[in-house]
Amino acid sequence: MIDILNERFKFYNNFKIINQDVLKVDMCKLIKENKNDNLKNAKIVANLPYYITTPIIMKLLEDRLDIKSITVMVQKEVADRLVDKPGGKNSGAITYGVNYYTEPNKVIDVPNTSFIPAPEVNSSVIKLNILDKPSVKVENEELLFKIIKVAFMQKRKTLLNGLTNGKLGTKEEIEKMLTDLGFDLRVRGEKLSLYDFAKISDYIGKKLTK
Repeated sequence: MIDILNERFKFYNNFKIINQDVLKVDMCKLIKENKNDNLKNAKIVANLPYYITTPIIMKLLEDRLDIKSITVMVQKEVADRLVDKPGGKNSGAITYGVNYYTEPNKVIDVPNTSFIPAPEVNSSVIKLNILDKPSVKVENEELLFKIIKVAFMQKRKTLLNGLTNGKLGTKEEIEKMLTDLGFDLRVRGEKLSLYDFAKISDYIGKKLTK
């Protein structure tokens, strides 16, 4: 395919194939090298490998690339999770990460019959508009996402048990934190907003990790 594409576009001076692993390529350097008068706003548009959708999207976001948006086609069930609001019925840990960095929207659903041969799954195109700054303010981003990950690793458990098992504090300390912040001790992580997790992260960062 690389040879075919190079032959097809050989007369275009704005086309370049980079045959590398997207999880390893230095996208910051690549965008910086290509930014000029003709490329003022970089955007990412892709049909992602479905089995590594989450790692790719999170890498693009966490690297804080100088881009305006990410438009990708992914499996429909994954798209529903990515564009959901934190605390929504389809939300997962990735939902909070996406909403922290972007304003996500679904563009269109793509049925499997759109392809030959038809795959087993349906797809969706989503667009993630990059925010100028994160949607919530938090003292320690790394701690925030660690807490969210721990909460969703044990979705069936209460947040109290999840954070305790995740060694983010003793049970008594976590109970006190939840009480101090006004949360029900039986609350599950999947019911919290991104702002709720930010409050928990700042509390743990100040009082339980010293």
